[in-house]
Amino acid sequence: MKILNVEQIRQLDAYTIENEPISSVDLMERASNGFVKWFCNQFVNTRPVCVFCGKGNNGGDGLAIARIIAAMDYHVNVHIIEYSHDASADFQVNLERLKNSIQPNSIHTLADFPAIAPEAVLIDAVLGSGLSRAAEGLLGEIINAINNLPNKTVSVDIASGLYADKPNEREDAIIKPDYTISFQFPKLAFMLPQNALFAGEWHIADIGLSKNFIQQAQAPYYFTEKQSAEAIIKPREKFSHKGTFGHALLIAGSFGKMGAAVLSGKACLRSGVGLLTMHFPACGYDIMQISVPEAMAVPDESEKYVNELPDLESYSAVGIGPGLSKEAATVKVVEQLLNSVKVPLIIDADALNILSENRFLLEKLPENTILTPHPKEFQRLAGESKNEYERLEIGRQFAVKYKVIICLKGANTAVILPNGDVHFNSTGNAGMATGGTGDVLTGIITSLLAQKYAPADAAILGVYEHGLAGDRAAEKKGQSALIASDVVDCLGW
Repeated sequence: MKILNVEQIRQLDAYTIENEPISSVDLMERASNGFVKWFCNQFVNTRPVCVFCGKGNNGGDGLAIARIIAAMDYHVNVHIIEYSHDASADFQVNLERLKNSIQPNSIHTLADFPAIAPEAVLIDAVLGSGLSRAAEGLLGEIINAINNLPNKTVSVDIASGLYADKPNEREDAIIKPDYTISFQFPKLAFMLPQNALFAGEWHIADIGLSKNFIQQAQAPYYFTEKQSAEAIIKPREKFSHKGTFGHALLIAGSFGKMGAAVLSGKACLRSGVGLLTMHFPACGYDIMQISVPEAMAVPDESEKYVNELPDLESYSAVGIGPGLSKEAATVKVVEQLLNSVKVPLIIDADALNILSENRFLLEKLPENTILTPHPKEFQRLAGESKNEYERLEIGRQFAVKYKVIICLKGANTAVILPNGDVHFNSTGNAGMATGGTGDVLTGIITSLLAQKYAPADAAILGVYEHGLAGDRAAEKKGQSALIASDVVDCLGW
């Protein structure tokens, strides 16, 4: 799914209105019905509803929503914030329609803010995605007053006061909804951690905007859903054998960190690779033979850390980094690998830190190498940023400059491609914020690379399946009890 910017959405609305054809007020009605469909599945009509409306088209949505749910026996109060003498044409049409069933209240000052029962559901339809400046004056006061209430709040399309495509200032007044129902697409703002309080649990309402326009629209941002992820998966043929699915090499582990190598190896095997060889320091030999018996174990000559690069001739993909350590000899191994590897490569954990501390190695990265940093590793690798928007742009510039793929880990992990495109992930949960889950991801992607998935597909699908396994694990164990081994156990597609 593409993530369009505000200007593209405006153009898409206009294109749909002209070419469907449909009037703008009828398109607003369709959008409002999309919101209502979700709302009525979530909240019973025994709960009162308070709708707060601005005077633009987002407010017009709110008026239409109020009228529709009132006809479904919800008790509805509507409050219009009189911050301007002007109102959009579609707002005016829906205001006249509303007056046939509900007489709205006007809020001219904060003193007009209504008393609201604690069981009431609030609908935020004050400001939409076309916001061009921060909510100030009466708008800011009302937004802050709504935020001070304990009531469940649902935002129409986007939380009032939140920019869709750019960062807000820390002091900006922004609704903190429990839910956001976004029309047709998610907003870029929903993908970034700094906006978590201002998106809540968000859902998409398909409002039937022009598929032709959407298909033609150029967008650098995408959201990976089930359908697009499953389209990447290669079917396994009946007469396949272990050689069909590649031979992966994982270089991982050091004294005290062999668990990272074990997790990565198990995940690699669970993700469909035909053969796996593990290279690790000699101290991990017994551990590896017992913990990952399906893998071939090739211990290093060094007891506590990786000191030598094995012959790469027979492998179809290489992963390096989990639990690796940053010994001087290991740095040499990383350099030798970058100088000699001819197959797809993924770099994680300490191998990333080695790149950060030996920056001349960045110029040696083979094209389409996959890097899987968490935010701190990325900061060490690419530099500090003022906010997540800037960090994302730094990531895009880094990926383009070095022609690599970056899996910037976190909620909605961002897979940044060498052309600057970004694919945000839809799976995963906060229970995965625990040691070892990154090692699992490395194993998954290494396996996919060995199976001849294109590096971009391996990264996108690997991140999706990693998060999906985490979601399955959370259903079984709960988020607080989830550990990385649970994620491995729940892999499979």
